[in-house]
Amino acid sequence: MAPNKQNFQTIPVGPLGLIPLRSCTLLGKKVDAHLNAWRTARAQEQEHSTALAFDGYLKDSYQISASTPRFGSGEAKGVINESVRGEDLYIMVDVCNYNECYSLYGIQNCMSPDDHFQDLKRVIAAVGGKARRINVIMPFLYESRQHKRTSRESLDCAMALQELVEMGVENIVTFDAHDPRVQNAIPLKGFETVPCTYQFIKALLHAEPDMVVDSSRLMVISPDEGGMNRAVNLANYLGVDMGMFYKRRDYTRVVDGKNPIVAHEFLGSNVEGKDVLIVDDMISSGDSMIDVATQLKNRKANRVFCLSTFGLFTNGLDKFDKAHESGLISKVLTTNLIYQPEELLQRSWYVDVDLSKYIALIIDHMNHNASLQELLIPTDRINRILAKHKAAQEAKH
Repeated sequence: MAPNKQNFQTIPVGPLGLIPLRSCTLLGKKVDAHLNAWRTARAQEQEHSTALAFDGYLKDSYQISASTPRFGSGEAKGVINESVRGEDLYIMVDVCNYNECYSLYGIQNCMSPDDHFQDLKRVIAAVGGKARRINVIMPFLYESRQHKRTSRESLDCAMALQELVEMGVENIVTFDAHDPRVQNAIPLKGFETVPCTYQFIKALLHAEPDMVVDSSRLMVISPDEGGMNRAVNLANYLGVDMGMFYKRRDYTRVVDGKNPIVAHEFLGSNVEGKDVLIVDDMISSGDSMIDVATQLKNRKANRVFCLSTFGLFTNGLDKFDKAHESGLISKVLTTNLIYQPEELLQRSWYVDVDLSKYIALIIDHMNHNASLQELLIPTDRINRILAKHKAAQEAKH
């Protein structure tokens, strides 16, 4: 997808500044490379690229040096190593990057989501109100699974969002939020939860060029009632049927802070002989995905593909290795929006869905105050890639 050249016709909010925290180093470099390539090409085609309003528009890199050093006690501070006065800042953070560590009384301590969120606030504080605008790119929304209150418990996600806007953040961009209604906590500020539907379809058809996108051969499944909208959206784009599992829980017990799942009950049409796409926002332990895949196979489904925006794999990869070897799961697709260990990238059953270009497009549009509608509703792009896939299959036959 080419960048929108019309963006150049509008004056940027301010010089673009990108601050990937150390949790987002690799993803930040890819985003920066896309922005640099597009803006260099765009400026060469425009007559007013040297206008005063576009001062600072072209840079070798849009990344701004920032750090969050820690003292021996584990305490930390945020440091901005260059001027950010008047800049339109985009701070990127991956709260799920457990690979980042710091020394705590001489002991290596892996960073938790709480640590990453605190570092984000430290960097915002270090900006000191000098930037033109502060935007946060947080692919996995911090505490997004604690988005509603059902008893005497904290409402962490809403509190976190309110903290950020009180510190001066104007826009928060996240991907496939667990429950987008949490944005009601900050109704007067910008909040975007971006779907990854187009990227998943593109990656899936590239990995499986023989897949037939037809209601008689393909079906979309939601592993629980909470993901219904996500599954309906994908099924509508593909023009296929959908089904749903709902979790029957044992409400007499609490295990690891939640009621254990007794069984997954299925609602939907016959899956026999069909390829099946299980769609969810995240793979945590993976138990639900594998249980659903097992039940689908028992119902004589053909191939099972797992599509999830965030692959946490909190209990390791062994169970997915076994599920693939036994024929339960053909492929697992997750994005690079959060940290991916090298051992995951080397798995034969894994497909990496790169979202760096998508993030760069969002930043480019926002810097020009351009509409995000074409990015948030990718109907035309999906139709084009489906038509191309169908034409390629017809050419083979």
